[in-house]
Amino acid sequence: MIERALLWTALAFAATGNARAQTPASSVGISAAISGIGYHITIDSADAAQRRIRVAMTFTAASADPVLLALPAWTPGSYELTYWARNVSAFVAASGGRQLSWDKADYQTWRVRPSAAGPVSVSFEYRNDSLDNSNSWSQRDFALLNGATLFLYPAGRPFDFASTVELRLPSSWRVATGMPATGRNTFNASNYHDLVDFPIMAGRFDFDSTRVGSGWLRFASYPASVETAARRATTLSELSKIIPVESAVFGETPWTTYTVMQIADSAFAAIVGLEHQNSHVDLTNVLAIGQPVLTSVYAHEIFHAWNVKRLRPVDLWPYQYAHEQPTSWLWVSEGVTDYYADLALVRSGVSDSSAFFATTAGKIREIADLPPFGLDDASLSAWIHPTDGTADAYYPKGSLAGLLLDILIRDASDNKHSLDEVMRQLYRQDYKAGKGFTGADWWNAVQGAAGGKSFTDFNARYIDGRDPYPWQTVLPLAALELRSDSTRVPVLGVTMSQEDNGSRVTGVAPGSTAELAGVQPGDDLVSVGDIPGSAAALSEHLRAKYGNAANGTIIPITIVRDGRQSSLAGPLQFTWRVDLRIATMPGASPKAVRVRSGILHGTTG
Repeated sequence: MIERALLWTALAFAATGNARAQTPASSVGISAAISGIGYHITIDSADAAQRRIRVAMTFTAASADPVLLALPAWTPGSYELTYWARNVSAFVAASGGRQLSWDKADYQTWRVRPSAAGPVSVSFEYRNDSLDNSNSWSQRDFALLNGATLFLYPAGRPFDFASTVELRLPSSWRVATGMPATGRNTFNASNYHDLVDFPIMAGRFDFDSTRVGSGWLRFASYPASVETAARRATTLSELSKIIPVESAVFGETPWTTYTVMQIADSAFAAIVGLEHQNSHVDLTNVLAIGQPVLTSVYAHEIFHAWNVKRLRPVDLWPYQYAHEQPTSWLWVSEGVTDYYADLALVRSGVSDSSAFFATTAGKIREIADLPPFGLDDASLSAWIHPTDGTADAYYPKGSLAGLLLDILIRDASDNKHSLDEVMRQLYRQDYKAGKGFTGADWWNAVQGAAGGKSFTDFNARYIDGRDPYPWQTVLPLAALELRSDSTRVPVLGVTMSQEDNGSRVTGVAPGSTAELAGVQPGDDLVSVGDIPGSAAALSEHLRAKYGNAANGTIIPITIVRDGRQSSLAGPLQFTWRVDLRIATMPGASPKAVRVRSGILHGTTG
């Protein structure tokens, strides 16, 4: 998963883990055996408008012993406990036309008591009023269905049970999902891991497709017409270039169809993606459509089809749905994925090397502004969302660790080997063998690719430890250098939120231009000089107009307070902003130039 403030077919082994593995016995015990499992989702326009999904589960009970049915507490890729059971209401269990007794075994598990062996049905309503790519959500003409929120499983039993899914929808609605279809709006899954890893879009949306290699790439976009036909065609074209580049890292494309499912909402304040085995779900603000950042999110989530959904740490193999599964390796699962998303853009030609360098420098700046932290620690802390600014920081810092390792491997091997080889080896050695990778697997693969070079000190200082990354010594090995530029910039000293009549001031910094002028929280900022207070990137406009002004220059500020417009004036204050950038190093050795070229083009030798 990725957030910017911003695929799959069944295999011999379940793509999300060993499907025969059992859930650990919990305090609620183990469910009685059931078979013939089917799920039935019913949505009409009234249901969708009321943010309601009607769910039924049918099965055959093997005996009159209690059946324990649970909903997951979380969904893979979204490392937080959500407890989807909280959205369930109107739960009913029945058999032979008669209601059955039931109660809650715990907060996410229902204990159903069959009267005898035979057919049983349970039903409930799911409240889907939260727009989240790991949740289910609907509008009058649309629904996003995530299996972890809707599909009950028999607690304590193996996850290897097959099931069917039937969708009962308005006749005008179309469906997009990676789940194998058996008919119109009917599907099946060979095990529970797959079942909850096939999200479904249903409703009225644009749906485009194109051939990529031997498979199909599909792009589903809601609302309909939020993206022009030309823009959708560009997206398919860019992804058609990106996917082969990412496939080359692992040596295969593990799906026959891949579906990008995108929901654009004008009120959504970020860009988030959530990976699945042959699809991913993106939520974005409509203003981000057509922007490079959105293409970067696509590349990140698609790379997850290999790294996370197939290749992943042993701590996450197999998935368990009743409780959290902390791991110290999210810096590889998420951070290294982010590195390869950046590489995919430049290697495919969708962006150029200057964009790659700018993105990398931005990540270096981001980490430099945070308190020191270890990647191991940040990975483990993902489940509790630290408030010190390091929450999710294993993304950018893990991405930078990937770059460092790539350079060091290529330098040690005279560019004959790379981090690509590490990823490919682990994919074949661990995922293909039906298991997760261990720490020893990772570092042995890194050391092997680097010709035996030890990474013990690197791990101690930069992964487990909190030392600053050694950019000044490592970047030159790839004919690159980190440069810093200082810029004098004017600072107004206000924080604002947009309101109807301008920009509402929510905070004023002590000693700032705004405070000295008399600006107060609650004022509406009309203008600064001749710059509208509601102007986008106000700070950049101030820099352009007043960047060369003398310190203390008096500037006019117009506000509205209590409905009355007032003219104020204050002495301009300045600060120094340090910008980091990565540049090619003149006079670098031919070896270093080969390393740089190898990283940017995905080549060795």
